[in-house]
Amino acid sequence: MHWPKIRPTALVHSGLMPVDPVGFWGAPTASIDWCEQNYALLPWVCEAFNTVSSLAMVLAGALGLSRQTFAREVRVAFALLVLVGLGSIAFHATLRFELQMLDELPMLYLVTWLVWLLVENGPEPRLGRWFPAVLLVYVLLATGATLQRGAAQFLAFHLSFGTLEILCLGRVTWLALQPENAPVRRSFVLGLAAYATGIAAWFVDLKACTLVGVTLPAHGIPNPQLHAWWHVLVSIGFFLLLRVVSFDRVQARLRQH
Repeated sequence: MHWPKIRPTALVHSGLMPVDPVGFWGAPTASIDWCEQNYALLPWVCEAFNTVSSLAMVLAGALGLSRQTFAREVRVAFALLVLVGLGSIAFHATLRFELQMLDELPMLYLVTWLVWLLVENGPEPRLGRWFPAVLLVYVLLATGATLQRGAAQFLAFHLSFGTLEILCLGRVTWLALQPENAPVRRSFVLGLAAYATGIAAWFVDLKACTLVGVTLPAHGIPNPQLHAWWHVLVSIGFFLLLRVVSFDRVQARLRQH
């Protein structure tokens, strides 16, 4: 999962090896890049910290899948998170556009699934058949826009994904505040805190890349790799917030019986 960086104008060198402008996978073809020096640690991995930290999503997804107490529909979301993590590994390791799509498209499908999951959280459909039909049309249009290259691709993906992400966070907050969901409110608070901290990390990485990637290393302070921390924190937050969603869904079905 990712947000773009402002790349420094000067070539920066790490303490291990110089940045390779081409590298094992060739010149980056992805529409965006991040505030981690390419090929600074390993000659065959473009962004080592971002690649390894993507394992957090795979692990969080696998852990969620293994919990039989979670609602079936919620375990589908965890399965999609595993796909996001694997795509993120492939993307950050290579910075190839084709593998960028293996990261971004599963993210889009995951957040669309979550919208349905959070709106239709009762035992009976709330909005009828038109709602999943609208979501399907939305995700097809967003997929087409995401597959485009250049600045328009970046805008299309992040706008379509971010809009649904905000909707999901608002809806899960509303669910967590319901009296019947008090037993999982601690999970909500911790999950939201982790997610918000992750957002703060990628925001600083986005807006202050020259500071964290150039100025700090020039003064002997390593790049804190804030985008990698975003991967870890969002994985923790996602797991805890989906625990809230699952609890609400299971309790709704129990109340029906």
